[in-house]
Amino acid sequence: MDKFIVSARKYRPQIFSTVVGQSHITTTLKNAIKNNQLAHAFLFCGPRGVGKTTCARILAKTINCETRTKDGEACNSCNSCVSFDAGTSLNIHELDAASNNSVDDIRSLVEQVRFAPQAGKYKVYIVDEVHMLSSSAFNAFLKTLEEPPPYAIFILATTEKHKILPTILSRCQIFDFKRITNNDTVEHLQEICEKESITAEKTALHVIAQKSEGCMRDSLSILDKIVSFTNGAVTYKNTLEHLNILDEDYYFQLLDFVQQQDLSSALLMFDEINRKGFEGDLVLNGFAEFLRNLLVSRDPKVAMLLEVAEDFKQKYLQIAQKISPAFMVSALNILNEAEINYKQARNKRLHVELTIIKLSYLQQALELVNNEGVVSKKKLIEGAKTVSFRALPIISSPISNQIASTTETQKSKPIAEAKLIIEAPKEIKKVVTQESITTKDKSFEKTATNDTETKTSLGSLLSIRNKITNKNKEGDTEAKPLNDEELNSCWNLFIEKLRTNNNYSAITNFKAAELKVIDSNTIEIVTQGEIHKAFIEVERADLVTHIQDYFNNRMLVYQVAVIEKEEPVGNGEIILNRKQQYLKIIEEYPLVKELKERLKLELE
Repeated sequence: MDKFIVSARKYRPQIFSTVVGQSHITTTLKNAIKNNQLAHAFLFCGPRGVGKTTCARILAKTINCETRTKDGEACNSCNSCVSFDAGTSLNIHELDAASNNSVDDIRSLVEQVRFAPQAGKYKVYIVDEVHMLSSSAFNAFLKTLEEPPPYAIFILATTEKHKILPTILSRCQIFDFKRITNNDTVEHLQEICEKESITAEKTALHVIAQKSEGCMRDSLSILDKIVSFTNGAVTYKNTLEHLNILDEDYYFQLLDFVQQQDLSSALLMFDEINRKGFEGDLVLNGFAEFLRNLLVSRDPKVAMLLEVAEDFKQKYLQIAQKISPAFMVSALNILNEAEINYKQARNKRLHVELTIIKLSYLQQALELVNNEGVVSKKKLIEGAKTVSFRALPIISSPISNQIASTTETQKSKPIAEAKLIIEAPKEIKKVVTQESITTKDKSFEKTATNDTETKTSLGSLLSIRNKITNKNKEGDTEAKPLNDEELNSCWNLFIEKLRTNNNYSAITNFKAAELKVIDSNTIEIVTQGEIHKAFIEVERADLVTHIQDYFNNRMLVYQVAVIEKEEPVGNGEIILNRKQQYLKIIEEYPLVKELKERLKLELE
C-alpha cells in the first residue's frame, strides 16, 4: 500500500509556470534570472497558503539549475534539480523563525554563510515566518543581510509585514503576494480532480473556493476531506453538508417570505435551519452576504464582484431587479446590527427571531420617494394626529374686547406692506404718556400701572419701563461730576473692597492701572499687559455697579486698553538684596509670610 500524500504537498508547483494566481511575481523573478539581475535579499509577504514558500523554493532551484530552459525555468533533470527534489541539496537552507528566533540561531546561520557552495553558483537561505524573530535577532542579522557574500541569497517569508523592522525592509526587494481568486482556485481544483479521477461538480468546487478565502492550501485540504467523506464523488449537496454551509435556496426562500410578510413561514424556516445545527450568527452572516450579492447584482457595472457559482448567477440577476434597493440597504443595516449584538444577547434564538420580525415588517416602514430625479428613502406614517387640549373658558374684559375689535378692524383692511402694529387702548395710552404729564394724584398712577401689568402683555412691558423711570427718579442726590479726583476716590474705595475680600492678587493689578476720563459717561482704564487686563475683567460686574453707584449715573461705562511700557534701563536702577525683595513681596502679598512660617523656611 502506497503512503498517502496530501494534495497540497503532492501537487505543489515545481516550476514558475505552475504557480497559481501569482503571475506578476513569477514573471518578475524569471526575467531577473534571465537578465542576471538577482537581488541578494528578497521579502515575500502575503496571506497564508498563496505560494510564498513555494516560490522561494522554485527560485532556489532555478538559479542553481545547470540547463535552464529558454523561458528561465528549471529543467528538473540535471543533478542540481534532482538533488533539490530529493531534499539532499546542500545549497538550500530553510530556517523556521517561529521556533528558531533567538540571537544564537541567527549567529549560527551567519556562520554558515561564510562557506562557499561546493556545487552550483548560489547558496540560498529561506527564513520562514521571519516576523517571529526577536529584536536582538533582527539586529544581529542586519550586517549580513546588507552585505552578504556574492554567492549568498536570502529569501524571507512572512504573513505580517508590519511587524518587521524598517531596517530589514530597506535591505530587501519586497514582493506582495495576493489572494488567489475563486476562478483560479476552481480551475486548479478541476485539474487535480481530473488527474485523480475524481468526479466533482463545478458548483461544489466553487463552494470550496469560497470557503478557503483565497488560500490554495486550505482549498486542497478541504477537497481531500470531502473526497474521503463522499468516496470520490464531490457533489454540491454533500459539500454543503460536510462544510456546514447553508444552501442558497434557503436564503432565496427566506427572502420570499420576508417580502410577502409571511412571518409564520419565515419563523418555521429558521426553526428548520436551527434544528439542522446551524447557529444563529451563521444565519445572520449568511443572509447579509446573500443580500450584499443581490445588491451588487442590480448594476451590471459591479456585477463582476458577484462571487457565486455560475448556476446561481442568473437567478441572482433576476431576483435583484425585483427587490427595491431601499429594502436591501435597510435590511443590511438591521442584519449588521443584529450580528454585532449577537454575542451579548442572552437568548440567542429570540435575538435572531426578532431580527426576522423586523425584516418582515420593514416594507411597511419604508418607501422610495422620487424628488426631482433623486431617489431617497422615506419613512411611512399612517396618519398624523393632533394633540388634544382641554378647552379653556374665555374670560371677557373691556380691555380684551377693545383689543379684539381692533384686531378685527386691522384684518378687514387691505394689507399693502407687512408691518407690526400694536394699538393700545386709551387707558394704556394714558399710562404711556404719564412721563410728560404731571399728575397730582400719585395713587391713581400706581393703580393704573398695576392694572396694566395684570391685564395685558403690553402692560407688563410698560411696567418694566415705569420701574426703570421710577428707579432713576429715586436718587436722593444728583449725579456726581466725573473728573479725575472723584474717579481716583471711587477707584481707591473699590481697592479697599478687594482688600476686605482678601483678593490681594487683584489689588496689585488695580493699583498699577491708570485712569482716564473720556467723556461724561465713559472711563478708560489703561493696563500694562493682557494679564493685568484679565484681572480687571474678572471683577467687571462688581466694578460697574460700584462706579455707577458712586457717581449715581446708570449710563456710566468703562473700557480697558492695554499699553505695554518699556522698562527703564539706566545707571539709577536699584538692585535689592534677598531680604529687601522678601519684605517687598510680603508687603504686597501677606499670605507669602504665612506660608513661610508654616513651612518653616529660612532666607539664604
